[in-house]
Amino acid sequence: MTKKDSFAERCYSFLRQVPKGKVTTYKALAEALGTKAYRAVGQAMHCNPYAPIVPCHRVVCSDGRIGGFAFGVKRKIKMLKREGIKVKEGKIEDFSQIISKL
Repeated sequence: MTKKDSFAERCYSFLRQVPKGKVTTYKALAEALGTKAYRAVGQAMHCNPYAPIVPCHRVVCSDGRIGGFAFGVKRKIKMLKREGIKVKEGKIEDFSQIISKL
């Protein structure tokens, strides 16, 4: 398996499709990859060497909670807000309206 074909690289490939102002979930990324390895998706996001070009800050929990971020949750929220995403009490507002289909 080449680096290009690794699980993480395939995650990043799907994540590049999520535009500004939209989010996706760890679960949606895993499902797009044909797996239930949601935590592995989270680990790939944590180790993302391409940030912010590959926008791992746009990956959130399935219930709209922000989730973790290698650079800290406050920075993740700041980045999301800069893209027009509203966050209140650690959750995405209007979550169902801004979820990106993969």
